[in-house]
This record gives sequence, structure tokens and C-alpha cells, in this order.
Amino acid sequence: MKASEIKEMSVDEMNQKLVSLKEELFALRFQLAVNQLDNTAKVKAVKKDIARVKTCLREAELAKSAK
Repeated sequence: MKASEIKEMSVDEMNQKLVSLKEELFALRFQLAVNQLDNTAKVKAVKKDIARVKTCLREAELAKSAK
């Protein structure tokens, strides 16, 4: 997921995406723990997506408070 895609979302959509990404990360970590995860790079990609969403949420919060 690209940052430009995230910035086009509303704050509610970003929050929903954040929740779904955290659930996905939890599932991936569980699969990794029981050695069922084939693509271990997926964990890193999901973490980066979570960081991107959090960054965009923070930017939106700062923009709102600056007005």
C-alpha cells in the first residue's frame, strides 16, 4: 500500500485499515510462531503499512489542529 493511497482515505477509513492491519499482523505472528508462515517478508510489509497509516493519521491530526 502506498502512502498516496492512504492519504486519499478519510480518517475513519484509515482507522479501520489500521485495525485490520493489526489483526493481520497478529495472525502472521501466530503463524510464524508455529512455523506455518511461508513468506516471512509479509510481516515486515504489514508493519510498514501500519507505520504508514499511523503517519498519515498523525498528519491529519496536526493539520486539523493547525486550523
